[in-house]
Amino acid sequence: MTFLFRGLTAEARGAAALFDALTAEARKPHWYVEGAVPDTLDGRFAVLASVVALVLVRLERDGGEGDRLSVALTERFIHVMESEHRELGLGDPTLGKTVRKLVGMLARRTELWRHANDSSWTETTRESLYKDEVEAESLRHSAAALKTFGKQIDATSLADLEEGKIA
Repeated sequence: MTFLFRGLTAEARGAAALFDALTAEARKPHWYVEGAVPDTLDGRFAVLASVVALVLVRLERDGGEGDRLSVALTERFIHVMESEHRELGLGDPTLGKTVRKLVGMLARRTELWRHANDSSWTETTRESLYKDEVEAESLRHSAAALKTFGKQIDATSLADLEEGKIA
């Protein structure tokens, strides 16, 4: 069967440790308690996609090596989303469309974070994490948490990121 999938990097497992670390970050209770992100499938996806997007933007700065890990991380994201949605009972006719939609949502967040700066950080946080209005204090918490996370991944070497070790 591998001849059918030659276009894939076969390194998605290489990003498994990084994806696991990002999943652990997205599961931290503060996002859902202090940050008031809804503790639902959509809310949890929003947090995961936001932290993955921040890492993808970080990897862009590392050139070819960053691109290699970025592709592997994206493929891992797709694999996990497909597996999770199969477990939720989505079948083949709708699974591809759903996964494409999720990847598009990740791409949209990556574009948002690519252009975020200090003056737009809070608004980018709102667009990335929340569908509905959110209290100012919760938004401040989430914006600060994402900024701290961004600084952590910026301070982490590419090799450590690949191993899922975030400073």
